Amino acid sequence: MSAQEQELFALAKEARESAYAPYSDFKVGAALLGESGTIYLGCNVENASFGLTVCAERIALFKAVSEGERVFKAIAIYAGSKSVPPCGACLQVMAEFGDLDILLFDSKGSYVKWRISELLPQAFRLNG
Repeated sequence: MSAQEQELFALAKEARESAYAPYSDFKVGAALLGESGTIYLGCNVENASFGLTVCAERIALFKAVSEGERVFKAIAIYAGSKSVPPCGACLQVMAEFGDLDILLFDSKGSYVKWRISELLPQAFRLNG
């Protein structure tokens, strides 16, 4: 594992601590690496109206975009004991900004690496 991947894992793990998951107790943290080198953190935020829940990946991405970042290199996702891939909604939102690496970590620090195009090969796009 590269030093950058180790840093993303540590930050995703840290971000998970802020998750608000009183209904499912399924906490997720994400660390998104922008082309600028800035890392944006996100955690899932649940709501009693479950459809209003927002995943960690989208929160990190929306924070980055709201701060002007548009190109991304990688996102690390940490959900605890096992590695869990992003949901379809998160994959679709991330695909809007390119085919970045997705690093799925487990509690032992082991990980698998995917590209968005591998997990969502037919992403919906208006331009291209």
